[in-house]
Amino acid sequence: MFTQFFRLSNCYFWYFAVLGLIVPFFGIYLDYLQFSSREIGEVLAVVTATKIFGPSLWAMMADKTGKLLPIIQRGALWAFICFCALFWLSGFWAVTIALTAFSLFYNAILPQIEVVSLASINRSPKFYGRIRLWGSIGFIVIAMATGQLIESYSAAVFVPVGAFVLLLLWLTTLWIEAPVIKKASIEEESNLWPKICHLGFILFFIAGLLLQVSFGPYYSFFGLYVLQLDYPGIAVGGFMVIGVIAEVGIFIAAGKIFKHSSIKQLLVISLLLTALRWYLTAISADSLILLALAQVLHAAGFGLYHSASMQFIQRHFAQNQQNRGQAIYISGVYGVGGALGAYLAGIYWLDGQGAEHSFTLAAIASLIAAALALLIPKQKNTGQ
Repeated sequence: MFTQFFRLSNCYFWYFAVLGLIVPFFGIYLDYLQFSSREIGEVLAVVTATKIFGPSLWAMMADKTGKLLPIIQRGALWAFICFCALFWLSGFWAVTIALTAFSLFYNAILPQIEVVSLASINRSPKFYGRIRLWGSIGFIVIAMATGQLIESYSAAVFVPVGAFVLLLLWLTTLWIEAPVIKKASIEEESNLWPKICHLGFILFFIAGLLLQVSFGPYYSFFGLYVLQLDYPGIAVGGFMVIGVIAEVGIFIAAGKIFKHSSIKQLLVISLLLTALRWYLTAISADSLILLALAQVLHAAGFGLYHSASMQFIQRHFAQNQQNRGQAIYISGVYGVGGALGAYLAGIYWLDGQGAEHSFTLAAIASLIAAALALLIPKQKNTGQ
């Protein structure tokens, strides 16, 4: 148990270290390549759209073979290879194609790791939080290190740092022990439609989609936003690290939080706090204290919401439907929601002139999501 815990924690560390590079600095790198805000939004929308169909394809393969490990390992290897193409590319279409291929393989990894992790710890929110927090630590380390490197050199360091982290991610996937799902158990209860068409899941799904739409301005332009407000380059990673540190606290306390609150309550609270976060970002970004406070609320919008979502999916889908349930959630919520959010952010950002308006719209999207989550019926534990 301890060995598997260590291996999974290590894998989460490097998987989310990749996001510690991409989330704060992707927009800055594309700006370094002289892409306009609309082009940045379009690139991010296309790249994020791979989550619409990619995870489902990988999950179908996993369910058919019952073997998760080869998918995790091959996804990590090909993500590394595709990302390395950026060493030689700089044009809009070339960069978009390379990053789309990278994202397709990169997105094959997480759903399978989530299934392996939750199966290894018998779905315990306490142990899941402790494993997952290492992903947050990986995010922090790379975000701070990259911010310092960009401050000292230039945004050109984005590519070599990414290649280094992805190489280590692939190497760590070689250590994971993944359970093999027997084919006979897969053939039972294969019909997902009753679960997908359930009112509670529909409301949960749309609320999550709107949450990801609200993250569009943040994922696409927050780094540029900070620089345009005359904060130093290292502050880009610093502000995001504040949020991730708060997120780590949530993962550590996950066991106690889930003992005293229902999944529905946690979803609603997370969405309301996220709406507050975007509103503060819109109107008070020139205040160091208020912008830092807004980042603390990332613990709710990502850490708490993600943990609650994983528990919702675990309870809603049967054991032999977990891969597909995860894939449907990631495809629709992160794929469609993320792509739509990035595209709309590119339209409304207007090279920084529409920053306040973009984050205000994000706050409205989160409020609507909270209202939908409030309507979710009481959930029964149907997972087996």
